[in-house]
Amino acid sequence: MNVHDILQNPDEHVRFAAYLDKLGHVADANELALVSRVLTDPDQTMAQSAVLQHLDRRAAGLYPGPAYEGWAQAMTQATIDHPFLAQRLREWSLFRAITLKLPWQPEDLLASSNWLQLKTAAATNTEAIKILAEAGRTKRIRNTARVGLNHRSES
Repeated sequence: MNVHDILQNPDEHVRFAAYLDKLGHVADANELALVSRVLTDPDQTMAQSAVLQHLDRRAAGLYPGPAYEGWAQAMTQATIDHPFLAQRLREWSLFRAITLKLPWQPEDLLASSNWLQLKTAAATNTEAIKILAEAGRTKRIRNTARVGLNHRSES
């Protein structure tokens, strides 16, 4: 089934599953075009959800390595008209910087979404975890960070 055939299916659940399947098997050279094509679906909530899952899956595999930078730039271009997706890519880049101990600003972390703060609170950068233990947006984020700090001090 090609993307044109997927768009012809009236059931958004079927399209969503088909998009995820296509995105999960797309060659790197075709990824940008496929993401852009998925984002033309009339059901923008469904299309963006499929792309979000794809971005999260790919970013999780790529962020530790050098291929992440080029991939993130390409995906930023594909998602530029979709603020939530563009924000998620920025937050993956911030997570990468924090995790790999590249330059980052505490205020950027504190201004980030609950998703990123919780992900960072459960990660490995002690400085970021301390910041979130004190000033994380939600009680859950602060508690997750404190548990992470306690585990570090016990080790």
